[in-house]
Order: sequence, then structure tokens, then C-alpha cells
Amino acid sequence: MILSGWGRYPRAECSVYRPRDQEAVRTAFAAAEAHVIARGNGRAYGDSALNPTWTFDMRDLRRLLAFDPANGQVVAEAGVLLSDVIDVFLPRGWFPAVTPGTKFVSVGGAIAADVHGKNHHKVGSFAAFVDWIDVLCPDGVVRRASLEEESELFAWTIGGMGLTGIILRAAFRMVPVETGWIRHLTLPAPDLTTAMALFEQSQAATYSVAWIDCLAGGPATGRSLVMLGEHATLEQLGPAQLDDRWLETRKRKKAVPLDFPSAALNRWSVRAFNRLYYANGRRQAGETLIDFDSYFYPLDAILEWNRIYGRKGFAQFQCVIPLEAAERGLRALLTEIGRSGQASFLAVLKRMGVQQSRFSFPMEGYTLALDFPMRRSTPQLFAELERIAIDHGGRFYLAKDSQLTAKRLRLADPRAQAFATMRAQTGAATRFQSLQSERLGL
Repeated sequence: MILSGWGRYPRAECSVYRPRDQEAVRTAFAAAEAHVIARGNGRAYGDSALNPTWTFDMRDLRRLLAFDPANGQVVAEAGVLLSDVIDVFLPRGWFPAVTPGTKFVSVGGAIAADVHGKNHHKVGSFAAFVDWIDVLCPDGVVRRASLEEESELFAWTIGGMGLTGIILRAAFRMVPVETGWIRHLTLPAPDLTTAMALFEQSQAATYSVAWIDCLAGGPATGRSLVMLGEHATLEQLGPAQLDDRWLETRKRKKAVPLDFPSAALNRWSVRAFNRLYYANGRRQAGETLIDFDSYFYPLDAILEWNRIYGRKGFAQFQCVIPLEAAERGLRALLTEIGRSGQASFLAVLKRMGVQQSRFSFPMEGYTLALDFPMRRSTPQLFAELERIAIDHGGRFYLAKDSQLTAKRLRLADPRAQAFATMRAQTGAATRFQSLQSERLGL
């Protein structure tokens, strides 16, 4: 079967096995004569869930097993999607404590990538709310790992991209909410300095994120729309919202019906889009009430939106640059993107908080994420962007990566060698591999 990540690049012929339960995973793993990788809902952008020998498709392990209303703890199999969790528990007054920009990520994938959201500056990553995980280890034994039990396995599995074992189930906590609505405040920023100042002034906000114009130059370099969010309380809703407190009347989703021509996204079309988008954001500046889908998951409303990049797919560049070098690093990245003539209209800037972890992506600073259509010049652009990020102390998000080399990974993140050493010592390197782990020498 030909598989790819969400970026549709690279593509690979993979032998796929789709187990129906935990015992089937154990049986197949014991019988497998070569290395394997687990795959959730395929929302990692690159090749981290591709293995030509054995790719275990975990989507049938999709049962919600337990819920504790005292603390919001959910026990779920690895294939459960965050969308499943929201559908079941939002009407009961609970919402995921941390969510990435899509709700169609699996619980196992969220843990393997240690996803972060718009509230990282306040609460950290998904791992901060994981109580325990059951992991099928290289020796075929299922171990329950937590901060207190099998703590080394727990620490390396969080953010370990599925390379320590197969995540089978997990317990994680949600947060209580009164409604499904978000108090949304848009703050236009005419340049990067202003945008970063708004982030720093808004540290008390629960959620913060910015759309950033990656093609604006000169004094407008880094102009942005900073968007803050808070869960709305009942008393903050108007009559119309009160009638649909939990947003059970969902919007119809639209789909991209075909692959766009590769030339559709160019510096002129994206520059025009960015001008209109920023102008519209300025006109609508201020506070309003919007549904949680529109704030957290705007692209989920467009099924198969990845087709807009054409048949060759796209690659995402996402780095985080430490606080002290962030403005210099971001300005250098935006300058290089403008110079290259390659365009990204899906450009996102976030302020990250403090995090100490074995191999997870986040650290305190600013993270910039941009999508680029795959063209012959794209690898060269990524090499230059990666060099700039490394020069400013940055590192890269493996859940979005398809371009890094082993050398650049280790220049950016000395933890990579410790991770590779751990895998060799535990036997994980001989049982769990992906095309990404081979490319990065992990």
C-alpha cells in the first residue's frame, strides 16, 4: 500500500497490518521478523509513521475505556481521536487540556509527538496531562509507564515518535468548561516587534496564537494577527449561543475536490491573499464569541485541505527559537523566505513556555510553522531555514519534519544522540524504525 503523511510527501510502499485489538498487536509483533512502526491517523506531516517492512495501522484500537468525573481522567486506546473525545465529553463539560491544530490526531500520536497547543505558555504540552501509558516494548512485554513506574520508558516515549515501543492505551486528564464557545480577541500587529510585544503582554491569556504574513517586507516584516482565546462561561453567552451551549449543531464540512495545480500557490497569489487576510483581520479586530472548532481547528472544516498544494504534496518547516534570540532568528527566517520567493500562506507564530523533557520539541521561546509546496527548490530553502534556526539556538518539530538530515538534527538538538543511544541499549532500534528514524540516524 502506498502511504504518506499529511504532507503527501514522501510517499512509500508499505506493508500495512491493521490489528483489531491489543492482543492482535502483541501477536503480530511477536511474529514480525523485522522492525515495525505504529501509525495513528496519519496526521504527522512527513515520514515518521512510514515503514516499508511493517506499518501497524492502529485506527481500530478506538475504544474509550473509562472516565473519572472527579478529575476528568480518560482512559483510551491509542487509536481514539481527539475528535472522539470532544464529541463524547464536551457535552458533559470537559475539553482536552492540550490540543494541536487538528482534532483528528490519535491519542497515541499525540503522546508520540508530545503535541502542544495555543496554551503551551501556560500549561505545557500534552505530556503534562498524561498519567500513564501502556507500551508494547521491544521484548514483546506490555509495560505500564508513568512518572512513578517505568519512569525512563515514560520519559523517552513522550515525544519519542513511536521509536521506544507501540503505545496501546493511555490515561490523560481534561479540563472542565462551561460551554463550547471561545471568547476570541483579535489584535492586529503591523510588524514583528509589535506582535512579539503583544504575546509578552498577553501571558495571562489562556490561549494565544498568531497568523503571520511571511511575505511582508520592510517596515511590515512580520505583520500579524494575534488571536487570544478564553473558554466562555455561561453568563458570557448571548441568547443565541445559550440555545446551542455545546455546539451540537455542527457546521457542514467542505472538501477540496481535487489536487490544485502546482502553480496555484506562488508569491503573487499568496501575497494577495495575505494582504486581504490582514486587512480583514484589522477590520474585525476586537472581541467576539466563536465556536471552539473555528478557534482551535479552522482547517479541519476543510476536508483534505492538503490537496491545495498539488500532487507533489508539501513540506512544513517548524522550529522553536529560544527567547533571547527569538526576534533576531524570526526576522532572519522571514527575510530568507521573502528572498527565496517561495510562499506560505499557512504561517503560524506561537509563544512557548518553559518545558524540560527528554526528547520533546517544545522549549521556551517562539515557534514558527510554515507550509511550502514541494518543488525542486524546496529542499534548498529548508536547508537554509534550518541553518538559520540552528545559528539562533533553535530546534525542530519531528512530527512536521520531512527534510532534516542526521547532521542538522544533532547540531540543533544534542538530545538526539542520547535518544539514539537509549534505543540501541534497550533493543528498540532493532524492533522499531521508521523512514524518518533511518534518515535521521535515530
